[in-house]
Amino acid sequence: MKTINIMVGVSVATLLVLSAAFAQKAEKPWTDWSKKEAQKILEDSPWAQTQVETDTSQSFFSPTSAPGVNGAGVTSTTGSREAQGATNQAIDIKYHVRLFSARPIREAHARQLILQQKLPDDAVERLRNFAEVKAENSIIVTVAYESNDQRYGNRVMQAFNSAVTGTLKNNTYLQRNDGKQLFLEEYVPPGKDGFGARFIFLRFPDQKPFVEPNTTELRFFAQFPGGIKIDRRFKIANMNYQGELEY
Repeated sequence: MKTINIMVGVSVATLLVLSAAFAQKAEKPWTDWSKKEAQKILEDSPWAQTQVETDTSQSFFSPTSAPGVNGAGVTSTTGSREAQGATNQAIDIKYHVRLFSARPIREAHARQLILQQKLPDDAVERLRNFAEVKAENSIIVTVAYESNDQRYGNRVMQAFNSAVTGTLKNNTYLQRNDGKQLFLEEYVPPGKDGFGARFIFLRFPDQKPFVEPNTTELRFFAQFPGGIKIDRRFKIANMNYQGELEY
């Protein structure tokens, strides 16, 4: 029994040490984040997810002759190959979906900008203000994209740049785990800042917070004309940051 008590005591002590170490790491100031740490916040964190769409229709080589030329037949990918040429590889489009109104996302963006270039003190101070201000009236989701094939990326760019609030409003929403939906208030196409397209929602519709104390999940759904769909779910319980819920 004495041996068991000693072992339990050691285990508890070990857990306390590990918990303290984790808490210290979690509260590391964003101004000290490495490039890798900032990137993880932007790609794989409670406030950021990546949706990957893969087109495998052109993964295998076949000649790109016009139908009927040299015996070439018509296949399901013939039209695509004629229009843009064969890729002969799987094409990935990655959509980086981020809760931009959450401080950790803006802090990660700011940290990357600071690490990428030598900025004057006044620019750093402006970035600090941008990163640390609390969101008051809006929930903002940003979507950035990348592809291993420029032609496919150009399709997405065209869809994002040509979309307007009116064409997205009825098919873009935030949804709570109880099924309650909050539809898009405003859409802003991607700009030169590199943050991606902005989807803006009211934080307090009808003067009440959309995210309630019993909300456990927040789903973002958007459908563009032409068929692009983005669908990601975020767990509210994981969004605590520096003692506050950030979303």
